[in-house]
Amino acid sequence: MSSLFYENRRLLVLLIGLIAVAGLSSFYVLPRMEDPVLTQRAAIINTQFSGATAERVEALVTEKLEEELQEIEQIKEMRSSSRSGISTITIELKDNVYEVSDVWSRVRDKLDDAQPLLPAGAAKPDFEILEVTAYAAIVGLVWDLPAEPNYAILRRHAEALEDVLRGIPGTRDVDVYGDPEEEIVAEVRQEDLAVLGLTVGEVAQQLRASDAKVSAGVLRTGDDNLIIEVDTELASLERIRRTPLVASAEGSAGRFVTLGDIAAVERGFVEPQRKLALVDGREAVVLGALVKAEKRVDHWTRDFHAALDDFADRLPGGVRAKLLFEQNEYVETRLSTLLGNLLIGAAGIFAVVWLMMGWRSALVVGTALPLSALMVLTGMRLLDVPMHQMSITGLIIALGLLIDNAIVMVDEVRQRRDAGDAPRDAVSKSVRSMAVPLLGSTVTTALSFAPIALMPGPAGEFVGSIAMSVILAIASSFLLAMTVTPSLMAILDNRAETRRSASARFRGLSFPRLTSVYRQTLDFVFRRPAIGIALGLLLPIAGLYGATTLVEQFFPPADRDQFQIQLTLPGQTSIDHAREVALAARELLLQDEEVTDVEWFVGGSAPPFYYNMLANRAGTPQYAQALVQIRQARGGREVIRRLQRQLDAAFPAGQFLVRQLEQGPPFEAPIELRVYGPDLDVLREIGNELRGHLVRTDNVVHTSASLSEALPKLAIQVD
Repeated sequence: MSSLFYENRRLLVLLIGLIAVAGLSSFYVLPRMEDPVLTQRAAIINTQFSGATAERVEALVTEKLEEELQEIEQIKEMRSSSRSGISTITIELKDNVYEVSDVWSRVRDKLDDAQPLLPAGAAKPDFEILEVTAYAAIVGLVWDLPAEPNYAILRRHAEALEDVLRGIPGTRDVDVYGDPEEEIVAEVRQEDLAVLGLTVGEVAQQLRASDAKVSAGVLRTGDDNLIIEVDTELASLERIRRTPLVASAEGSAGRFVTLGDIAAVERGFVEPQRKLALVDGREAVVLGALVKAEKRVDHWTRDFHAALDDFADRLPGGVRAKLLFEQNEYVETRLSTLLGNLLIGAAGIFAVVWLMMGWRSALVVGTALPLSALMVLTGMRLLDVPMHQMSITGLIIALGLLIDNAIVMVDEVRQRRDAGDAPRDAVSKSVRSMAVPLLGSTVTTALSFAPIALMPGPAGEFVGSIAMSVILAIASSFLLAMTVTPSLMAILDNRAETRRSASARFRGLSFPRLTSVYRQTLDFVFRRPAIGIALGLLLPIAGLYGATTLVEQFFPPADRDQFQIQLTLPGQTSIDHAREVALAARELLLQDEEVTDVEWFVGGSAPPFYYNMLANRAGTPQYAQALVQIRQARGGREVIRRLQRQLDAAFPAGQFLVRQLEQGPPFEAPIELRVYGPDLDVLREIGNELRGHLVRTDNVVHTSASLSEALPKLAIQVD
């Protein structure tokens, strides 16, 4: 068995062909993405309670929901924020929870159970799982006329574009940003109400009663049971205008009038708007498309461009489609860079082996590299590991490990041939003698990477594919060393030609003087083992000391020509004022020669254009987030620092946070402190004291507290 592939050349060719076909087909069908997909372990619950103070929201809404959710043991952390008119609860599951769908289903059930406990006027809790992924494409429909934007037109075309995007094969979901909420407004004439003896509240109650949503009963016959429904659905403006109202004033009791007799009924949008999208400084509706994990993003992008171009050609004048973000551009750049590094490393290894061992050995060792890489791609396909920066990085890390087994086996076969063994015997003896040592080194190397592959939680999901690629690579290298490598070396090793020529191109370079010095050094160290141990420890100790002077950061910043800006204004700020500040900041940013584009999203989070950006802000008119595009990724950190200083100086009333995109799981801030206690006033005092200490710390740009300042209010005392 040890010389099976040497004796059966057709079997050897078949094995190499199978590896090549399996690897190349895997390279074509494997999903491609920029970063790994992380499990959705975070969710946000927003509950509107219009008109209520933060204290009432906390007592009547937030606490009720938290009491129900605390019964779910898989929840790692639950953070809540109660503001005027809205309750926000963020849920994070434990790191060892991977089957999250069942847990989120239980969360929805608990929210349904808590619904009857909420006060009248509180909306149904809006539960949303936070996607830890970036959109494959973000496109905006911009109102391009000087007149006030017509959101009815923008909304209609946005719905059409949403249907187009959903129709592209591989699209998982499409989300809309900056789309105003539509409503039907009935402007009641007060003098007519006074004549009828009605109030606005009574009119609203009669309208609710007219819009029956439950069955009125059941008609039971001998053969059937028929559900009885009152067919009064308010399905159109005309139907709403014809809704009958019963008067209650003396002399008019029992009299019926229609809503259209006493009110003007029109279709419109909620005022003020709760969210805005500003593209090129103009109002817009923005759509973000997510792609299925098993789909190649480059193939999807090709279909997306064809569909978008066709849709843009059919848009009317005054409405313009603008592509804000395309993930495939960064995927192609990152993967091509990584694959280029892989090819450069392979070429360097081939050159070194050629110089030191000759062209025959270099050819065999060089063959092991692409074959191992193709086997890794096949393994990734079987294990459902997509191609992204982490999995390809693991393959690059394994380059030096891949050739170890091949070099050892090539050298072993060549030495046995030099000793006079026949090719078959050289292959057989080499495989038998080296199987256990190479297996041991392969297993120990795999075990050294196992902690990374088995690391739980988001960090493990992010970097685990590095270890998976390395383990697959060294396992593939071992299998090739036991089968293909020795057989190829024996086939290429021509004894007669080698005897005629002892030149370097056949046997590699030889340096007798260097060899002599090396042997003398070994003899000296072996005679004085203490010196050898000291020399062996010198470099590691120096390296450990040098590590203490380096900046400690587990995940490096992203090398990206984009970054984000978060704007937080005082809590009483209206969305109109936040819009004005955002547009003024845009003008300031565009004055920098490195900034090419700035898109603002006011009243909530921006569409995630990087995988670890969490869209965890909604219903916050004092908040805005921007997508900033710069000319090149190099020097981006200096641009960020410069813009941070300029924004802080120009807008002292707002808090601008210019944030570089970071690798790894999402996080709110590099340093987070939490203080627990029952008294809000004491917590606010301690929080302000801690913020004061942080502000005086070097390199701290801004601080914020979840327990925000008290909102000013207008109180009317009736005399």
